Amino acid sequence: MNQTRDLIDSAQRTIHLELEAVQELLPRINADFIKACELILSCKGRVVVVGMGKSGHIGNKIAATLASTGTPSFFVHPAEASHGDMGMITKDDIVLALSNSGSTAEIITLLPLIKRLGIRLISMTGNPDSPLAKAADVNLDARVSQEACPLNLAPTSSTTASLVLGDALAIALLEARGFTAEDFAFSHPGGALGRRLLLKVENVMHSGESLPQVTRGTSLRDALLEMTQKGLGMTTVLEADGHLAGIFTDGDLRRALDKGIDVRDARIDDVMTPHGKTIRAEMLAAEALKIMEDNKISALVVVDGNDRPIGAFNLGDLLRAGVM
Repeated sequence: MNQTRDLIDSAQRTIHLELEAVQELLPRINADFIKACELILSCKGRVVVVGMGKSGHIGNKIAATLASTGTPSFFVHPAEASHGDMGMITKDDIVLALSNSGSTAEIITLLPLIKRLGIRLISMTGNPDSPLAKAADVNLDARVSQEACPLNLAPTSSTTASLVLGDALAIALLEARGFTAEDFAFSHPGGALGRRLLLKVENVMHSGESLPQVTRGTSLRDALLEMTQKGLGMTTVLEADGHLAGIFTDGDLRRALDKGIDVRDARIDDVMTPHGKTIRAEMLAAEALKIMEDNKISALVVVDGNDRPIGAFNLGDLLRAGVM
């Protein structure tokens, strides 16, 4: 029982200490942070992130976040940079160097080369008086009062603070660039995220001969036959001139039966939903899903600029496309 309590106390103490470390960053979002953002925004090349050990792992993540949010970036291991990878960095790039101590030997070794090439340098350190911070064009202060490690040795609070500061930098740059969801999708074309953000209605809708449609005055019996043949659980209803008059779905059929309507004699006009919700082919499938969820409907009609049906789809189509 005591061991269980000790484990819980240890975990909660760690979380509290790391929360405090993050909160200490707030007053440091100041002129130095703005200058760092301005340097990156004016950079014609890429942001090259360097860091050793745990700072290197955090740097890798920061570089990945920057790259996926509109700021071209990659990570270079400082030890490898001293043995050839320095050639990956050009004078148009900007270096973001992470070091909690600010005196990591592998990074300090690179400083004369960075300066000689005229490359701008942003440091992120826990010691604003360190050699790295002093050599930088601007230093982002990531110091913490105490590591979460009870020995105050293992990088814990300090790496969390650096990670959060990196995220703050990436998101500030994202908003400054006017980065959109569609821009984000082009950086993430694979998987569910890419499908949600890039797939359009025209890619999932049924059109042409696959589009269920009947005209006003059609018997309910014939409309049900059209629904069965096309397999969408719905049919569009057209005016004589081809414009959309309404939609008839499985739900409309259930409501008609509840009202005691005789399906053998009824006309589609008596049971359809007039017009109904529609969408355009060029809209995102994710937008279509939101419309369907907000209105609690299972199918949507796709119309052109003249309100003529050109397609239709249901939740099953979105599910198969990986949008849901």
